[in-house]
Amino acid sequence: MTEPSIFTRILSGDIPGEIVLETETVFAIRDINPQAPLHMLVIPKTEQFRDVTELAAGDPQLLAEMVAVAKRIADEHANGEYRLIFNNGPSAAQSVFHVHAHVLGNLEENKLVGF
Repeated sequence: MTEPSIFTRILSGDIPGEIVLETETVFAIRDINPQAPLHMLVIPKTEQFRDVTELAAGDPQLLAEMVAVAKRIADEHANGEYRLIFNNGPSAAQSVFHVHAHVLGNLEENKLVGF
C-alpha cells in the first residue's frame, strides 16, 4: 500500500494546512511557497488520479469541479481574474503525484516567479 499524499494528510489533519474552501469532492489550500500574491491549490479529495491527463480521461466532472472552485477562489480574491496551472510530470515541475491545480491571481504586469 502506498503512503497517503501530503494533500491527503492535510485533509485528514495529520499535518497542518489551512483549508480555505471545501466542497464534497475537492478542497483548496494556500500554497506554502507562493509564486503570486494569490496562490492556492485546488485538490480532489481522492488520490485516484496522479495528474490532470488521468483526471480528464477518468472523471471529467471532477475536473470541471476543480475549475469551478478555482473560479470561485478568483472571484473572492482576485476580481475573477486568474491563471490556472496543472503541472503534468516531473520535468514539468510536478512534485506531488496527486492531481492538483495552481490558482494564481493578482499578478503585476503578468510576471510570475518560477513559472
